[in-house]
Amino acid sequence: MKKEYDYLIVGAGLYGACMAFKLRREGKRCLVIDRRQHTGGNLYCEQRDDIQVHKYGAHIFHTSNSRVWQFVNKLAPFNRYTNSPIANYRGQLYNLPFNMNTFRQIWGVTTPAEAEQVISRQRAEALARFAQAHPEAMADGTYHARNLEEQALLLVGRDIYERLIKEYTEKQWGRPCSELPAFIIRRLPVRLTYDNNYFDDLYQGIPIGGYNRLTAALLEGVETRTDADFFDDRDHWESLADNIFFTGKIDQYFGYRFGRLEYRTVCFEEERLDTANYQGNAVMNFTSLDVPYTRIIEHKHFERFGQDVYSLPHTIISREYSTEWRPGMEPYYPVNDQRNQRLYQQYRDMARQDGNAPVVSFGGRLAEYKYYDMAPIVERVLFSDKT
Repeated sequence: MKKEYDYLIVGAGLYGACMAFKLRREGKRCLVIDRRQHTGGNLYCEQRDDIQVHKYGAHIFHTSNSRVWQFVNKLAPFNRYTNSPIANYRGQLYNLPFNMNTFRQIWGVTTPAEAEQVISRQRAEALARFAQAHPEAMADGTYHARNLEEQALLLVGRDIYERLIKEYTEKQWGRPCSELPAFIIRRLPVRLTYDNNYFDDLYQGIPIGGYNRLTAALLEGVETRTDADFFDDRDHWESLADNIFFTGKIDQYFGYRFGRLEYRTVCFEEERLDTANYQGNAVMNFTSLDVPYTRIIEHKHFERFGQDVYSLPHTIISREYSTEWRPGMEPYYPVNDQRNQRLYQQYRDMARQDGNAPVVSFGGRLAEYKYYDMAPIVERVLFSDKT
């Protein structure tokens, strides 16, 4: 018997919406469901007091792929927002990413040669200290960092690590840097230029009017049901289609057979303020442990630039608190340590071996237990043959 839909897509976030767009274009009958009361996943925005509030944290679209950039702009024109966050360490402000402005603020240096000299000296000091204390970590003349703390010190030196990385990272992950795996920070950008643009990509911005416009355009013409939890009536949803694209938690799909994967989550404390310009920037990171939140987002700066910021006499900010995920909370960031990676691989192996109908494919941040930026999702789903 022919089923009602060709595909059931579980999750109306960016991955699910892109997949629905692709399949509809191929003439497939799709149903998209999401347990939340809205589409868009963590991209969802709410307009309040003429300000687009990024409900689940700041999202900045950036890419060097011109095809991806042209595609999303056809669906929802983007503005010219440039991500230039500020780090606040005990009341002292520093530019991010680490660049000549940062080095001038920390050391008073003014030339790339001076900055490079300080960084090189501090890297060498860290290497000598680690190599002497842990000669077993030396291989072929190269020291292999045993944890995130050592990795960071070898990349950027003591001063930057202690002011801008250590305590911020420990707030984010809820663990000492010396207990976090080194591969979490494979590299740290060090730019010997006076450039506060956080991304190296050719294109970046935010949809004019918020991300809901992009989601709506991707899902146009596709039957979509919100407030519909796949696990509340799994047999019913699976009976509707021969194929499923699942974008939720892969461990939940398999009934937590091998145990639960770990996540970090984010809690938000939102406040409306009767001032036109609270912090002068969209994103300010608070890198010391004496401040309980990791950053403050001032949402109006994502869409209003220059004097236009003052066209509204009020603003809305969100304080972000990082915490350990527990059931009932929104999972945000995979804890990609060795234990969780082994556990994920067990679920991934099971997904490959599952020969039951309907045919299930897994994709996206939760299903692949991997943090994704937005542009790679669009590129992978819509411009790659490997989906």
